[in-house]
Amino acid sequence: MDTKSRGDLVINGFGASNGGQFRVVTLNGRGTVNNDLECLELDCNGSGILNGNVISEKAKVNGHAKVRGSIGSKNLTIDGSARIDKNLSAEKLKVFGKATVGGRVKCEEIKIQGTFTVGEDCEAEIFKAESQFTIGGLLNADQVDIKMFGECKAKEIGGQTITVKANGSLVGNLLKAFFKPQLETELIEGDKIQLENTIAKIVRGNQVWIGPNCQIGLVEYTEEFSMDKKAIVTENRKV
Repeated sequence: MDTKSRGDLVINGFGASNGGQFRVVTLNGRGTVNNDLECLELDCNGSGILNGNVISEKAKVNGHAKVRGSIGSKNLTIDGSARIDKNLSAEKLKVFGKATVGGRVKCEEIKIQGTFTVGEDCEAEIFKAESQFTIGGLLNADQVDIKMFGECKAKEIGGQTITVKANGSLVGNLLKAFFKPQLETELIEGDKIQLENTIAKIVRGNQVWIGPNCQIGLVEYTEEFSMDKKAIVTENRKV
């Protein structure tokens, strides 16, 4: 991205811009960008409305951001709240606040410690969540590591190593009184699968361990299968 000839865009208080190409974009007040935006760095510290697509090397949302198109960034961090109407793509995505994506998500690494909602598929090499999330389509990652603070949902989950646990930290135990740590999905398919507090119709893998508080309809495995006394598995079969 050539940024030598680009200027900066700063909106303090109420203001608007027609979009375009910038080096650094800073929205400190209530700023509106009325077209596509391309920049090296984006900081949304107030309330930002971006009426187009956003491309950036680095983006951070500390306040509230609404993107009416898609967003693509090498590094995207959401400490506040963000709503992306279409798609999200990034090398590294970190959500410590609240993120809602209407379309699909594609990243290399996703780390969630807040609330994450995706309308369609979510794809990554590494997906780590200590949070609540809802994914309307397929969650697909080489490594899926979930520690639940509350209810988590995905239509299907696929990966090489899939680990699902109820968060055992002090904060996690305190939140159990208000939010039930539970994952609901139709299908889980992977090589090595370890589950707790999971409701699924089908679990399919090479090595499958079904832990406590699981309700599984069918387990299909090729190498190993074991289950906890506090788990319910209607049917299991080696294939």
